[in-house]
Amino acid sequence: MFEHKEISNLNDFFVELSSRQSKGVFFYRINGFNNEICQFIRKYYEAARVSGVIIEGKIPNPDEKNLSYYNEIMGMNFQMSLGFFTSSLMKWLPRMNDYQRNNVASSIYDSLDSLRKAGKNENMLKNAYIKFMCWLYYKFERIVNQLGEEKIPKILYEGEISSYELMLISVLSNAGCDVVLLQYGGDQSYLKLDPDSVLSNNLAVSDMKAFPETFNLKWIQSEILNAMNNERLYGRRPEISNCTNAWIQGKGLDDIRTSIANRGSDSKLFYNCYCRINGVEDKLTYMNDLYQFQLELKNSKRKVVVVDEIIPQPSMEEINSINRKNYSKQDQMLMDLSNNIQYTANIELQRLMIQSFVDVILDEAKIPGMNLNKLTNKAVYLVCWIKRYQSMLFSNWKMPDISCFIYMGGCKNENEAMFIRFLARLPVDVLILNPNLNCKCCLEDQLLYEQNFVQTLVVNKFPQENSDVHIGTAAYHAERELDTLMYQDSGMYRNQQYTKANTVTLQTMYEEIALLWKEELKYRPHFSIVDEVVNIPAIFAKVSGVKDGVVPQYWSGIKALIEENTFIIKKVPFIEPTAANPMKAHTTEFLKNGKVQKAKIKGNSNYQYGFLREEIQNYILDKLQLLIDQKVIRGTFENGTEYTIVSTVLNLPKDILRMIQKFDFTKKNPKLIYINTGESMIPLEDSILVAFLNLVGFDVAFFVPTGYQNVEKHFSRQLMEEHQIGEYVYDLQIPNWDSITSNTLSNWRKKIFKRGT
Repeated sequence: MFEHKEISNLNDFFVELSSRQSKGVFFYRINGFNNEICQFIRKYYEAARVSGVIIEGKIPNPDEKNLSYYNEIMGMNFQMSLGFFTSSLMKWLPRMNDYQRNNVASSIYDSLDSLRKAGKNENMLKNAYIKFMCWLYYKFERIVNQLGEEKIPKILYEGEISSYELMLISVLSNAGCDVVLLQYGGDQSYLKLDPDSVLSNNLAVSDMKAFPETFNLKWIQSEILNAMNNERLYGRRPEISNCTNAWIQGKGLDDIRTSIANRGSDSKLFYNCYCRINGVEDKLTYMNDLYQFQLELKNSKRKVVVVDEIIPQPSMEEINSINRKNYSKQDQMLMDLSNNIQYTANIELQRLMIQSFVDVILDEAKIPGMNLNKLTNKAVYLVCWIKRYQSMLFSNWKMPDISCFIYMGGCKNENEAMFIRFLARLPVDVLILNPNLNCKCCLEDQLLYEQNFVQTLVVNKFPQENSDVHIGTAAYHAERELDTLMYQDSGMYRNQQYTKANTVTLQTMYEEIALLWKEELKYRPHFSIVDEVVNIPAIFAKVSGVKDGVVPQYWSGIKALIEENTFIIKKVPFIEPTAANPMKAHTTEFLKNGKVQKAKIKGNSNYQYGFLREEIQNYILDKLQLLIDQKVIRGTFENGTEYTIVSTVLNLPKDILRMIQKFDFTKKNPKLIYINTGESMIPLEDSILVAFLNLVGFDVAFFVPTGYQNVEKHFSRQLMEEHQIGEYVYDLQIPNWDSITSNTLSNWRKKIFKRGT
C-alpha cells in the first residue's frame, strides 16, 4: 500500500508517481480560500474530470437495484478474511490487476478490522463490506484499474464527509490515489471522525480566508465552461507573446529609450514597456527632457503617437464604419466585432490585436452592473480606437519592432483605461505622463509599472515641436508653489481661478436684497466650491408695488443698486422679436437631438463670441445646454421654442458679453435690473435672456410697481422670489438717475434697510 506524504507546494499533486521524491500519494483537506487555492482547485477539478472521480455532496447509498445486481453476481456470502476479499474483487472488478487488487483488498480488510475492534458485529461488517463493493463498482469503477499507475488518479470530494465515505476513500488513497476534500464549513465535522488527522493532512497556506458563499464546484464548472467557450472567440492564437516590463530597470524614460535589440533575445517574445510617471523629478528641466526624449525616439525611426489631455471619443463616422449586428449573447458579439480588426500585412499582429481585444472586453464584462448593451458599446469604442491608431503605430510592422504611445495627462475614464490596457499587450511601449499630482489617472492594471516623484507641475501638452517647449525659471516655479499655498483651501482666491460654476438661487427677505447685492459671492450664504466647480448664491427676485406709495424713495432704492457692473432694462420689450439675428437661420444645425453642437456653432461664420476666452465660450454654451435641458422656458421641445432659445443666447448684446467675460466666480457677480412700469408683457426673447443670465450667475431683479403679472408668462414654473412691498402705482415714468439726490437715497436706505450711508 502507498504511504501518505506531505506536499511542498500545491503543484506536487500534478507530478507523476516516478517523479515524486517519496513515491507516495497525497490526501489533503482544504478549509480556507485564496487566489492560489482557487487556481489549484480549478486545475485539480480538471484533472479529476479527466482521470478521477468528482463527488458533489454525499455518495448515494446502494439502492434496491444495486443490491439486487450485487446479489445476482456475488451472492450474499461474507467472510472476514483477506483471501475472500481478494477473490471477490477478482470477480466483481475484473479490470484491476493483481497489484491493485491486493492493495484494495488489504486496505478494505484493515478498515473493517478497525470496525471489528471498535465493537461492530459481523452483520455490521458485512453491510459495510457490501456498501464498499457497491460504491467501488458504481462510483469508482473508472479509476480502480488506474490505482498506483504513473499518472495517479484523483478524487475530489465536496462537503462534509461521512464515516463510511472516509473509510472507502482512504482505501482508495492507500491503494494509490490522490484525494482532496473541500470543506466549506471548516474542519470541525471531519475531526470528529479523525481527531488526530491520521488519515489526511490539513492544508495550511498563508492568507487563507473563509470560502466565499458563492464558491462551489458548480461555479468552478461554469468558469471552466466559460473559458472553453471563450477560447472559440480568439480563433487561432498568435505564436508570439508579450514580455512586458520584465526586462526594465525601473528608470522610466530610459527604459523606453533602450534599443529593441538590447531588451531580450527570445524570438517568440516582444519586449515592451508599460509605465506611468506621476509627478516630475525636476520642474526646470522636465519639458526639455521630454522634448529631447521624443527627438531620440524619432531619430531611432520608431513610430510615435502622442495624445494630449484626452483620447478623443470616436466620431459618428468612425462608429458607423464598424460592421455590427444586434446581439443576444456575449460571445456572439465578441466574435462578430473582432472581425473588424484587420491587418492583412501581418497576420501575427492581427492575431495579437484580436487576442488583446477579447482579453480586455472579457475583463470589462466582469465589472459589476455590466450588461450586454453596455459591453457592446465599449467594444465598439475599442474597435474604433484600434482602427484610428493602427496605421500610426503599426504601418510596415515586423518582429521585433516596438512603437510608442505617449499619453500626457492620464486616463480620465474607464473607456480610456480600457484602450490603454489593450495597447499595453501589443508591440507598443505605453507611457502615461501625469505631472500634475492634483489630477489622478484612473488606470489600474497589474502589468503597469509606476514611477513616482513628489514635485507637481501643470502641463497640458507634450512638447513635440521646439515652439512647444516652455521652461519656467526657478523664480517662476517658486511663485507657482506660493500661489498654491495661498489659494488652496485658504478662503483666498486668485483672479479667474475657476472656470465652471453652478447657480443657487437665494430665498431672501426683501430687506436682504440691498445687503447682499453689493457683497462678494464668497461672503454670501451657501457659497462653496466642490470639485473645482463654484456654487454661486445669486439673487433672482421680483419686487411688486411701491413701499408706502412713496415714489421718490422707490426710485432712490433702485438707484442704490446700480453700480458699474449693472445692466438696466427700462424699455419693454428689450429684444424685439423681429430684430435682425444672424444666428436664427442656423439654429437647426446648432441643435441636434436636444444637444447643443458646440463645434458647429464655433465654426459658423456668423458666430459672434470668438473674441471671448475659450473657457468663457464653453461656459456660455454649457449654460445654453442647461437652459434647454431644464425646460424652464414654456414651449421647449413642444413648439420649437428651443430654437428661439439658441438664437437668443447666441446673439447677446456686447455689453452683457463683456460682463460675462470679466465675471470672476468668487468675487462680485454682474447684475441685471429689469423695470416694467406699464402693462406690456415681457416677450419670449426677454424671458430667455433673463433665465439664461440667472444660470450664468447674474443677480436679477424685476421692479414692477404695478404688481402686474407681466414677467412670468414664458416661464414654465416659478423661478424667482416675489416680494410685495407696498401699494401698486401706475403710469410711472422712469427718471433720469442723475436727478435722484443723494439725500433721498440716504433716507431711503435708512428707512428700508435700517442702515446709514
